[in-house]
Amino acid sequence: MKPTTCLLLIFISLLQLMIPGNTQCTIDSAVKEKIQKYLSGLGCNPSGPTKKLSCISIKNSGRVATCPSGMIVTGCACGYGCGSWNVEGQNTCHCQCSVIDWTTARCCHLE
Repeated sequence: MKPTTCLLLIFISLLQLMIPGNTQCTIDSAVKEKIQKYLSGLGCNPSGPTKKLSCISIKNSGRVATCPSGMIVTGCACGYGCGSWNVEGQNTCHCQCSVIDWTTARCCHLE
């Protein structure tokens, strides 16, 4: 490539850097804007009444931990590094390993 062509490409690149743009734009704000456009296209009001997600953890000894009434399980954890568990009836964590000393259920509901 000729030196003049290289200099021309560098000059064009520098000119593009000097063009003022929106420096306040972040990925978060861009994603939020896209979501709001999508929701308003569906007829939803994204700035309308919002609900709050409230969560607690219930820890119990043994294989089973149950959420209080009105809450559902969103995740489970088992003692002794057991990673095998299932949710029973939307509100109970059941660890499936042979030796378990504790079970924790993450319980959530919308307020």
